[in-house]
This record gives sequence, structure tokens and C-alpha cells, in this order.
Amino acid sequence: MSAVETAPATAVRLRITEIFASLQGESTRVGLPTVFVRLTGCPLRCTWCDTAYAFSGGETRTLDDILAEVASHGLRHVCVTGGEPLAQKGCLPLLAALCDAGHDVSLETSGALDIAGVDPRVSRIMDLKAPGSGELARNRWENLALLCAHDELKFVLADAADYAWAKQQIAEHRLAERCGVLLSPVAGALDPAELAEWIVRDRLPVRFQLQLHKILWNDARGR
Repeated sequence: MSAVETAPATAVRLRITEIFASLQGESTRVGLPTVFVRLTGCPLRCTWCDTAYAFSGGETRTLDDILAEVASHGLRHVCVTGGEPLAQKGCLPLLAALCDAGHDVSLETSGALDIAGVDPRVSRIMDLKAPGSGELARNRWENLALLCAHDELKFVLADAADYAWAKQQIAEHRLAERCGVLLSPVAGALDPAELAEWIVRDRLPVRFQLQLHKILWNDARGR
């Protein structure tokens, strides 16, 4: 065996931007306190606060360190997010280790990662953005065939045209029959109340993401 094959999983090192906890789960576990492990990746912009993040740095941590930090929050639900496909492939041992530790784990990806290699115990959340966002090339539609009932497809919408595109995709691919579907409005670009009216009007079989605010778990416990 090679050195790579014999090395224990906990010897794996990942570049992590942040590990934080929120009282409001931002992924499939809506309303449940969730620990987020954000990987280092490309620059991106927060959907909710429209803040630009340049995740080009980050701290190198071992799996043991990450597992210990996650456990310190005392929460079962964990969402691994951020990062580009290479970073996400590198985190596969982390996903398995979190599951082995008894956590309910989700992986949120832009859709560019081949999700076939993800531990089947992990709920996969695939973000999709409309063609007008310029990110269509990152959407891996072949992954749709691999999604199942415990996975979720999240459409990030900025305007009425995005909504019309998402509605068409949901109908053409019969997405709601395959997995959970979530519509997420971009803060400051699409009025959540208006999006909710469209969903009710069209009777779409989807969930609607509305985050009024974000509370860090540690802050809340200190009150």
C-alpha cells in the first residue's frame, strides 16, 4: 500500500474559513440549530446580506481539530458549505467522519461537484442559479439523476425572470418528485413577499426560504 492509502482519515488536513453555529438552519434542516463548516473556496457573495467574501485564505485544520470544534457547539446538525469542487472532494473524509460521530450532515454545493462520491448518509444540497447569473456553466445537470428524497435542490432567485426559469425547470424535470425543492430569494434583489405570492399563485410544490435574521448560537446563549 502507498503512504496515502495507509494514512488515517484524521491525518487529512483541510483549509477552513470558519466554523460557526446558527439558531436558524440555513439548509435542509430549517428551523433547527446547525453548525456550519465553511471551506475555503472562490470569492462569493452572501445571498442574505449581500456581503462579498473572498475565501482565498483560511486556516489549515486536521479532521480531529474540526470534529472537536463541531462537537463543542453541542449540536447534532452540521452543514459543510463553501469551497470549490477540489476543496469539496478533499472534504469527503470529513463528511464520513462527521456521520460516524453521530451528526446529521448536509453538504451544500454549487452543483459542480460529482455528488456520486459523497457518503450516502449525507444530505446533498445542490444550488442552482439562473442563466442570467453567469453561473450556468457550473451547474451539473447530470447530478439531478443522483438526487433522492433526502437531498434538496435550491434555486437562488434574483428576479421574475429567474423565477420563470426555475418554474420551467421544476416542471420539465419533475424535480419535486425526485427531491426537495427550495426557492431562495436574493436579499435586496427580490422581494420575498412577492416571491411567496408567485409560489401560491402557481401552486408550486416547493419550500420557500425566508431568513429574517441570523443569530449566532454563542451570542444567544450569553443573553
